[in-house]
Amino acid sequence: MSLKPNKQNTSFWDAHRNKVFSKRGGWIIGKGVFNCGYDMMHDLVGKVSYMQVMILNATGRLPDRKLADWFDAVHICLSWPDPRIWCNQIGALGGTMQTSVVSATVAGVLAADSKGYGTKPLVAGVSFIQKAMVAQENGLSVAEIVSEECAKFGGKPMIMGYARPIAKGDERIEAMERVSKALGYSVGPHMKLAYKIEKELLAKFNENMNINGYMSAFLSDQGLTPEEVYQICAVLVTSGVTACYLDAHDRAGGSFMPLQCEDIEYQGKPFRVLSE
Repeated sequence: MSLKPNKQNTSFWDAHRNKVFSKRGGWIIGKGVFNCGYDMMHDLVGKVSYMQVMILNATGRLPDRKLADWFDAVHICLSWPDPRIWCNQIGALGGTMQTSVVSATVAGVLAADSKGYGTKPLVAGVSFIQKAMVAQENGLSVAEIVSEECAKFGGKPMIMGYARPIAKGDERIEAMERVSKALGYSVGPHMKLAYKIEKELLAKFNENMNINGYMSAFLSDQGLTPEEVYQICAVLVTSGVTACYLDAHDRAGGSFMPLQCEDIEYQGKPFRVLSE
């Protein structure tokens, strides 16, 4: 068996050997730094917001300042300095162990990349409302949309973007409704459908929309895909994690949620007696 590479099958890799390719841009020494066709030092610095550049990097498109300001507000809504929150606990544990702020914050961000909590539920939320819109356009009623979705979970109202495990309602929606109105946004078709679904769920299950549902519907009306929303919100929880890191870091080491041995429920094999 020959160990020599088959040139016919390696042409693609040979073409990329010792080269770096980018569709986004980069630094051209003596000319400037470019990003998706923009000269960053002349077109972006001092002329657009950091959030606009974040969205440009995540989608390849530079949004208007209005949408970037909306994202700025929702990032505040979705990152609280509460160490009881899952990802924030990671930051606080890093702080109590005196790790670096970067390692603790990044670990907290990674912990939020979860299907049950954090950024990935946004993908499910946007996907649901966009599919619900197509179903409505094809003649399905709101009641039928809700019934079909609940049937996937044994009749329970476990629709992504609705209900909340601890509290009723969601104070963040009211805050973002004020922001949307102040920025001049009207209620779009996805948002109208989201409110109708909420009305149906209230009548049948006494469950409300949550911030995921509001955010998913609003961003669907702005033409964003589930993947683009996920990409834009990749570090959504950063500020809250950092705040909890610093709170724990400035206290006595090991003082955040210390445990005694009896606090740990052992579920392994029974203890064995060692013979002499």
